Amino acid sequence: MSMAAIRERLAAGKVVFLDGAIGTELQKRGAPMDDDAWCAVATETHPHLLRAIHADYIRAGADIITANTFSSSRVLLGLSGRADRAAPLGRRAVEIALEARERAAQGRPVAVAGSISHMVPVAPGAAVGDPSRTPSEAALRESFHELADTLATAGCDLLLMEMMSHPVRARLAIEAAKATGLPVWTGLSARSEAGRVVSYVRESWPFGEVVPQILAHGGEVAGLMHTNVTTIGPALEILRAHWSGPLMAYPDSGYFKMPDWQFEDIIPPDDFARACVGWVDGGVQVIGGCCGLSVEHIAAMTAALRSRR
Repeated sequence: MSMAAIRERLAAGKVVFLDGAIGTELQKRGAPMDDDAWCAVATETHPHLLRAIHADYIRAGADIITANTFSSSRVLLGLSGRADRAAPLGRRAVEIALEARERAAQGRPVAVAGSISHMVPVAPGAAVGDPSRTPSEAALRESFHELADTLATAGCDLLLMEMMSHPVRARLAIEAAKATGLPVWTGLSARSEAGRVVSYVRESWPFGEVVPQILAHGGEVAGLMHTNVTTIGPALEILRAHWSGPLMAYPDSGYFKMPDWQFEDIIPPDDFARACVGWVDGGVQVIGGCCGLSVEHIAAMTAALRSRR
């Protein structure tokens, strides 16, 4: 019922509200981040914080909450000897999100999205992948299918492909998600470098070249995530040239330095809400926040945009 209501809203040209950050909100509330699997382990160590975050986003107006599975893959958990925890952590993350929905939604249709990224091992103290620890395509494919199947059987309403920026890894991840039969929404990531919009994963890849390669693998909704607020506008212009379906935007604010988010120069909630109004005026239908953006940001956003519902 939740997914049917969201699809109806999109078909009618209306706005759908995403939640905000999960990993950085866990960090902000006191959950330590893992050196290899970032926020994944917090599902097991701090379930009370995770449940409260989901419930807070629902009360702030989110129509979709995102399970804490962005970095819960076998590839990342295996770095610290936790490969066998990938499926249990994925199931538990969805269970906690469903519990929060049951407690906080009060009959309002709220969907639970399972998050899948193509995150690979990150160099210590950096925001870029570590080539010496990057797994093979076969290992990535197996990891993506395990996570996608876990999320689907645990009860997710849709699969949210997050931070898609590497064409080959994105293809493997999206293929695994589509094989479950669940709706697949694709969030691409970009950054600005020397006045150019480039793929988040590698500065030498123009975003305009990466977008069609990733979107060729399909999905119901496509948009931008884990992209700085200031880059969303120009990146949306590039995306529109390759996508005619519903558009999505959920930016970040601050920056990453593994394993912690740096809460520097975070956009104030009211400024974020004004930016969201502008993106919706430009055709975005699915709107929310990513790393560094909190419950306060989503509450300000939903208040500013409720008249568009």
